[in-house]
Amino acid sequence: MAGRSVRAEQVSATRAQILTAAERLFAEHGVFAVSNRQVSEAAGQGNNAAVGYHFGTKTDLIRAIMRKHAEQVERLSEEMLAETGDSDEIRDWVSCLVRPLTDHLDAMGNPTWYARFTAQVMTDPALRGIVVEETLTSPTLLRIVDGLNRCRPELPAEVRAERDDMARQLIIHMCAERERALADGIPTPRANWHDAATGLIDAIVALWLAPANG
Repeated sequence: MAGRSVRAEQVSATRAQILTAAERLFAEHGVFAVSNRQVSEAAGQGNNAAVGYHFGTKTDLIRAIMRKHAEQVERLSEEMLAETGDSDEIRDWVSCLVRPLTDHLDAMGNPTWYARFTAQVMTDPALRGIVVEETLTSPTLLRIVDGLNRCRPELPAEVRAERDDMARQLIIHMCAERERALADGIPTPRANWHDAATGLIDAIVALWLAPANG
């Protein structure tokens, strides 16, 4: 039993090393520019087949990275939802949309790679569906969207869809840009992740409350 437990711990540690290495390399270089062999080497694995052995395909590896972070973001979202209750303030619901991600990035310290990794995956037509499946359909997100829809002004369906896309792009890519700047030691407009989230929330609230013209 002891030997089996040690083996399980070794496997768990190896998987964690691979996930961290893959996330960093994908964030910095793009998913398809990085081979499984490069991931194995960066994770300190002498066996170049380690990625395939532990995760299967590259798609499976990407899904595992998403799930690792989604668990923490989901927990933070649940806490914010409990505080928000049945609020009729659109800003409260936008905060539920933004702050779980920025709080998660803040909690991990610097450098992080998750925001840049997500931006890389989200802009790839072959991989975007993984993000949609793993994060955009979470139970808490669906509840947040319901809350938003109760507060947002009536807009034509096509305008609402367009602004949903705009808000999603703002969240993903502004977080990725801030994460990149922090990793490179470049000054950022906001002093910390909390203030960066406030700026995002301001922009998204204004976006959704703007009148539709034309």
